[in-house]
Amino acid sequence: MNYSKETAILQRKKQFDILNGLRGIAALSVVVFHYMEWIHPDFTKSFIGHGFLAVDFFFCLSGFVIAYAYDNRLPQMGVRAFFTSRLIRLHPLVIGGTVIGVIALFADPFAAHTEVHSMGTFTLIIVCSLLMIPLPIMKERGCNNFGLNAPSWSLFWEYIANILYAFILVRLPRKVLGLLLVPAAAGIIWVSFRAGNLLGGWNGTTFADGGIRMIYSFMAGLYIYRSGWIIKNKLGFTVLSFMLVAAFMTSGLYKSGVVEPLIVLFYFPLLVSLGAGSILSASVQKVCVFMGDISYPLYMTHYAFIWWFGNYYCTYNPPQEALPWIIGIGTVAMVFLAWLVMAFYDRPVRNFLNRKRKEKFQLIEKVKS
Repeated sequence: MNYSKETAILQRKKQFDILNGLRGIAALSVVVFHYMEWIHPDFTKSFIGHGFLAVDFFFCLSGFVIAYAYDNRLPQMGVRAFFTSRLIRLHPLVIGGTVIGVIALFADPFAAHTEVHSMGTFTLIIVCSLLMIPLPIMKERGCNNFGLNAPSWSLFWEYIANILYAFILVRLPRKVLGLLLVPAAAGIIWVSFRAGNLLGGWNGTTFADGGIRMIYSFMAGLYIYRSGWIIKNKLGFTVLSFMLVAAFMTSGLYKSGVVEPLIVLFYFPLLVSLGAGSILSASVQKVCVFMGDISYPLYMTHYAFIWWFGNYYCTYNPPQEALPWIIGIGTVAMVFLAWLVMAFYDRPVRNFLNRKRKEKFQLIEKVKS
């Protein structure tokens, strides 16, 4: 391993702070959407019924950021080092989310799940969750692909996107990538037409829908970066945040099978282009950085307590006027928990692993010299 390869692995590139901030807004929207799913199981009646489309925004954003961070570096650093980098970035919270899911399952004050599964079955569920292997067998968890931490379904497809990127997509010319977007877009339209919406991907029945949602949006993000479609503008973080949240509040406007593909195919790529090219005022930079930092921990730790809310809601049927307070306080508590997990678990673990990695590089260089 030579020094240039080590540098390619360890170097960090400049961040798109507004895009990071928008990722945080999308994560918060997902939390509120999940609360509202219990109150309005028919998402078209929820004020944020299209909150589930935040996943498609995440995929598009991920494609753009991965292309920006690795298109020029991956040939130098190699596939193995790329996967190691992605595992260090993503997997600590996969493990953390699973642990929280197990604890919350047995500590749920509003439901009892202690005798639902045998020890062998539950051990298998935990192992599959830790290794990102879909196993939709927990009926008490809606047969989610990952019963202990439902949002892991999109992380599964994020891992698949990273594998496809490292072996195939990083090598594709921009024109070929553009051509592949056509059948990928057709897949989005087909799923939406067949199911009436793009809500699928989270359970065994709709498993393949998640892959179709991922492949279009991830490739769209790659294509935006490689095409240089960064639109210079002065909209700023606040306006772009309102534009993003507006997309999640379109569930009652028209037929979901029409509105959702339009948002995913065109609107989200536009927002990524605008976010990458917008001017960030100094007054909100810290907000964007915090929102970006907290987005992934919040996404990966919140759902265990959504089950608590759901069981509470079904058991006690609280008055409607109390729900905004419950959801508001609950969301703040989830953000605080996510910060704790980030500050005292995720970041220290990643720093430790990266430090050990750097020491390994230095040892190899010392032996060679």
